[in-house]
Amino acid sequence: MKKTLAIVLSLLMLVGLLAGCGSTEAKNEASASTAETTAPAETETPAEESAPAEEEAAAEAPTEAPVYKVGIVNYVDDASLNQIVNNLEAELDAKGAELGVTFDYEPYYDNAQADPAVLNQIGADLVADEVDIIVAIATPTAMTMVSATEDTDIPVVFAAVSDPVGAKLVASMDAPGGKVTGTSDGLDAQALINLMTAASPELKKVGLLYDTAQDSSKAAIESAKTILDGMNIQYVEKTGSTTDEVLMAAQALVAEGVEAVFTPTDNTVMAAEQAIYEVFVDAKIPHYTGADSFALWGAFAGYGVDYAVLGTATGDIVVDILVNNADPAAYGVVTFNNGIVSVNTETCEAIGFDLETIKSAFGEIATEFRELTTQAEFDN
Repeated sequence: MKKTLAIVLSLLMLVGLLAGCGSTEAKNEASASTAETTAPAETETPAEESAPAEEEAAAEAPTEAPVYKVGIVNYVDDASLNQIVNNLEAELDAKGAELGVTFDYEPYYDNAQADPAVLNQIGADLVADEVDIIVAIATPTAMTMVSATEDTDIPVVFAAVSDPVGAKLVASMDAPGGKVTGTSDGLDAQALINLMTAASPELKKVGLLYDTAQDSSKAAIESAKTILDGMNIQYVEKTGSTTDEVLMAAQALVAEGVEAVFTPTDNTVMAAEQAIYEVFVDAKIPHYTGADSFALWGAFAGYGVDYAVLGTATGDIVVDILVNNADPAAYGVVTFNNGIVSVNTETCEAIGFDLETIKSAFGEIATEFRELTTQAEFDN
């Protein structure tokens, strides 16, 4: 009986254990079933989901407009060169707005006031500032900036260089061959002398007033000498390298009895024009010069380059190089043959010329006749 009872108890315990196991398995199956029912539907991974969104956002995000650092170096504060600066900057502003870019020039503008040591320092500073391009106004400035950037890839665009080949800035006018190009204000000396003889057919003696240190004057003066020799017209040379020296040279020309004075696109004389024009007016001597800006400061007549137009054209070269990746080596030097004569009507009357007679005489030589009056300052 005891054995039988023990066997029965063992069987009952076994049955209980089996029942418990079955209940646990049932619970596990139920939990699994519930999990399968409530689990979210299968989706893409976050990385897969965000990648197209990021690409779309990047495509829609505005691109930051390019900013170009433009160094502008003026040689001296005079009417002609200031015209170039003003119109250059205006063109850069206009093109920047049109193209959606920024030409940042204000922090990188400087004026050497004709001081070679200052020019050298400006060049070093612009290289240190890592400007994208340098605009060098007038021949001495261009030569210094080219030297300063010799070991860099900074291009130089010159403005108002009368003889770029003679100054060894470019290999040729059509194919500069390096990283330097620009605009030239080379003077047609023959045309200017033709104006002299048209106004004064009996002209016998001409004064040549210039600065020997100005490379821009050398070629024009030599050309004028050759032309005057061929016409059997005497000439007297007087030079100066400062305003005081130019004033003394002007007075010396009056003392020599010249009947007209010839000055090419000479920056030293231009800077002194307001100091000397009355000397010639008082002596009834017409001063013929290589730019309209001289006439704006009192000279009788300026012929040739319109410096406002030259400044705009210089700005266009800068834009082509920076924005359009134009190659300076193949960018021909821009020249101007506009045949414009500008006459200061106040000076014309003061020296005893009749304006209508002058208009008629000059009309056969110049393609355009402009009337100006003396201005202390001007921008355009």
